[in-house]
Amino acid sequence: MQMQGRMEAAMAARGGAPAGLEALDAALRAGNREQAKAAATEFEAFFLSQMMQPMFSGLSSEPPFGGGHAESTWRSLLVDEYGKMMAQNGGVGVADAVMRTMLAAQEA
Repeated sequence: MQMQGRMEAAMAARGGAPAGLEALDAALRAGNREQAKAAATEFEAFFLSQMMQPMFSGLSSEPPFGGGHAESTWRSLLVDEYGKMMAQNGGVGVADAVMRTMLAAQEA
């Protein structure tokens, strides 16, 4: 409940939904729950990939099969895909919490 209050205060201070949640807010206002669920899952995938980035940044790779600039580029894309797969397979509950908060904000 306290988290919901902070979310509403942040929304009021910014004059709308926080960055990254505009699609979810628009889908909920339009009454399309499928689009809203997809937007919430996409937000959770982004959140999870951002949380995993530091976990993979400390990994070193040894030649002859690793290293270089390309590996760091591809590693970030791989972590993004990990986040998407985690979110599509149930995630950690961020999408559900975002949906509940947005529904409560819409009803208020």
